[in-house]
Amino acid sequence: MAIIIKEMPDLSKARSRLHQSVTIVHDEIAVPERLKAMALGKTYFIRTYGCQANVRDEETMRGLLEEAGFSSVDKEQDADLIILNTCAVRENAEDKVFGEIGVLKGIKSTKKDIVIAIGGCMVQQAHIVATIIDKHRHVDLMFGTHNIHQLLDMLDEVYVSRNRLIDVPSIPVSSNETMPAKRLHRYKAFVNIMYGCDKFCTYCIVPYTRGRERSRPKEDILAECRQLVATGYQEITLLGQNVNAYGKDQHDGYDFASLLKDVALTGIPRLRFTTSHPWDFSASMIEVISAYPNIMKAIHLPVQSGNSAMLRLMGRRYTRESYVALVEQMRAKMPDIALTTDIIVGFPNETDAQFNDTLTLVEQVGYDGCFTFIYSPRQGTPASRMKDDVLTSVKHERFDRLLIAVEASARHHADALVGTTQLVLVDGYSKRNKRVLSGYTEGNKLVHFSGSSALIGAIVKVKIVESHLYSFKGELIND
Repeated sequence: MAIIIKEMPDLSKARSRLHQSVTIVHDEIAVPERLKAMALGKTYFIRTYGCQANVRDEETMRGLLEEAGFSSVDKEQDADLIILNTCAVRENAEDKVFGEIGVLKGIKSTKKDIVIAIGGCMVQQAHIVATIIDKHRHVDLMFGTHNIHQLLDMLDEVYVSRNRLIDVPSIPVSSNETMPAKRLHRYKAFVNIMYGCDKFCTYCIVPYTRGRERSRPKEDILAECRQLVATGYQEITLLGQNVNAYGKDQHDGYDFASLLKDVALTGIPRLRFTTSHPWDFSASMIEVISAYPNIMKAIHLPVQSGNSAMLRLMGRRYTRESYVALVEQMRAKMPDIALTTDIIVGFPNETDAQFNDTLTLVEQVGYDGCFTFIYSPRQGTPASRMKDDVLTSVKHERFDRLLIAVEASARHHADALVGTTQLVLVDGYSKRNKRVLSGYTEGNKLVHFSGSSALIGAIVKVKIVESHLYSFKGELIND
């Protein structure tokens, strides 16, 4: 089996922020006739790792595959086509993917005609692609984050030639705004509003794997949102690596606060967004969020560290003091706002005193929840070249201490919800107990309660009767 390399990823190209023209098209997807014939009766399975942006990419892949005639299955063993949609944010995520690639070798040994494809952020790194080419020869296709719209053409080539194909562009050339999507949820939807990130935090690979900041045209975003409202969706989450930067590349004065207001006015019952960078979280955003009841008062605001010197090393562009001031502005307008965050432990040369600043920040801000991580070097980033004198054992000890502080903060908020009545959007039956329904409050808290399947997709009143820290037991209130 030959290898066809159309384009290999290149971090130096991906790092460039010179003007890159991306052609926006609104073309109907043309399914290659040969692929349409080959897809008849064939099945696919997609496993997605990582963030909500990857989940939205999976929905696009599903839409494309079903347009071609593939049908989905729930188990990879039953599939004729397997796609791993990967994440590169931490080494642990990549280790999981390599483990899965090893499992797939066994499947391919018994199903010779199966096609295995790897996409997503992980393959935007040349050393990863080289490793898969050399050590995992059962992988047939590798594609990147910038050419998902060409998935059907790439599959057509693989099926016809039976060659291995590598096509991972480092920068986007075109973007199709009429891509089909197979939504993974009937009542909640992700809507991309922008792609990429220009912040270049020193530890982060995302600006390289997702490219420069690029805003979608507001007309396309609003049209997508109105269509979702018209088809009965109850909740929209606006997505971007940094939604606050929306519109900055379009230079027309239409910013994220403007977009947020216009989407709220579509009539969607619930509106969320993620992720926000504290550096450019504007006062106008706070005004809009506080003014519209259908914009949920739950914000994910990654801090990463509670020490200003560490934040400077991380390239975060704000200080502890400015972050706290931002939180105070939010709480002045929205006293009941639910705040969650991300924190990195063990960044190169972090001292005990600097780590203690993070612990005191957790207590000062009072987070509802926190995603905590031990620092993971990403090849090609500035932080990966920093000398690190923090022992691994110290990093793990600090991580454990941080978990205790985070849980204490979360428990304070969780206990305060007991006895209150919350509006819950019902997702469906609980994954662990098919006799109870599950859904999320406006503050994004998971609630389990008894009720009829007729309530799925509805927003109902539930009294919180018991707290389990990150989930709650409730009782349905029948008005």
